[in-house]
Formats: sequence, structure tokens, C-alpha cells
Amino acid sequence: MDILFGVGYNTVSCLERNKTRNRRNAMDSGETNGTTIPSQLTVDDVDVEFLPLIYEIIRSVERDPHDTSQKTRESQDTSQKVLELQKKLDQARNQIRRLPGVEYSKEEQLQKLETLRKQLQLKKDLLLKYRHMCTFDIPKS
Repeated sequence: MDILFGVGYNTVSCLERNKTRNRRNAMDSGETNGTTIPSQLTVDDVDVEFLPLIYEIIRSVERDPHDTSQKTRESQDTSQKVLELQKKLDQARNQIRRLPGVEYSKEEQLQKLETLRKQLQLKKDLLLKYRHMCTFDIPKS
């Protein structure tokens, strides 16, 4: 998840990155001919790049055109960008809801993490024990 701080970043590269991510998400989800097969979503797949849209909205609000027709066009463009931002926020909410483990509370997640750590330690100990176990050489006849 790249978050860009600052002004003057390259919007084209952000758009290209989003197109690539969208293509990858479509392939990962098994999307074929308009049908979507749900797949496991990871945190890296969640599209949370809101900054370019917010930057464009702020930039268009800061512009002060003197021509009335240009003001109307700028206002419509800004409204369109706000709608795009709202759509993107809704999409991110939906993606976050699909993440595995989101339905568990913090305490349940911590408990599960502790259980998994104990299992990992047990398996490491068993592997170490197996490694240091005496090997019996069976004579070949």
C-alpha cells in the first residue's frame, strides 16, 4: 500500500498502478465474462489510494476561474471527483469486509495468534527433536 504524501506527485503513474491492480484483482478473483468467483483477499489487494482523488478535489476547489461558464464546468468536475471518491471509499469498505479475520474481535484475534504461536513452537521443538534423534543403520544384506 503506497501512500503518497506531498504535492506534485505523478498522477499518471497512480492511474497506471490502479489499472494494473484492477487487472490483477480481476484475474485473482476469477472474473470471467462478467461472472465473479470470490477468492481470498489480502490486505495488499485492498485499494486505499484516496490521496490522488483528494488532491485533485482540493486543487479544483482552490481554482478561482473568473468566467461563469468555466466556474460551472469546474463545479461539475469537482462534483464528479467527489462522487468518484465516494465510490472508491465504498469499494474499499466492501473489500475490507471481505478480508479474512475481520469478523473476529481483537481479543479473539490475539487468542488465535497466541494459539498459532504455541503450535509453531511445538512443531519447531518436534523438528529439532527429530533432527537430533539417533539414526539406526540397518545393514544391507
